[in-house]
Amino acid sequence: MALAAEKPATYDDLLALPPHVVGQIVGGRLVTQPRPAPRHAVAYAGLGGELVGPFDKGRGGPGGWWILDEPEIHVGADVVVPDLAGWRRERMPTLPDTAWFELPPDWLAEILSPSTARFDRAEKLPLYARWGVAHVWLVDPDLRTLEAYANEGGRWVLLATLKDDEQVRQPPFDAVGFSLSSLWPA
Repeated sequence: MALAAEKPATYDDLLALPPHVVGQIVGGRLVTQPRPAPRHAVAYAGLGGELVGPFDKGRGGPGGWWILDEPEIHVGADVVVPDLAGWRRERMPTLPDTAWFELPPDWLAEILSPSTARFDRAEKLPLYARWGVAHVWLVDPDLRTLEAYANEGGRWVLLATLKDDEQVRQPPFDAVGFSLSSLWPA
């Protein structure tokens, strides 16, 4: 007896999820996870706080970016929600009218947790490389590290691994630095 093929996940499957669950579709598969734990939320709020002023708003920095928390990104059949993402305004002069983005970002950050690290590294990173995302930062609040990667021909090249309170000045946000300790709970 032949087994029926599993039906690919749809956007309706995402809409049916309860509000305390984050859903994503990668390779036709619905992947769910709980809302972030406090340490995770502190890290991504801190990172957004460090980047929005100088890079999104142009306060004390060059500006020229849209920096957003948890944007929903649709490319082909894949739907993902990175913790933070940034688009150069020269590539995306205005924000879309939809509740999601169809243009892949220029940079994004994933805040790793024990429940998401494998998915972020093994499934989302290759997807981001195929999309042509130029830079990815992986932040691990438990290890107190930030890994900065550059996309070179569809392959991720590690630029730096920073820890604890080291100065962050990594592409594409190397014009203004900040202490990595601003991402950790006090």
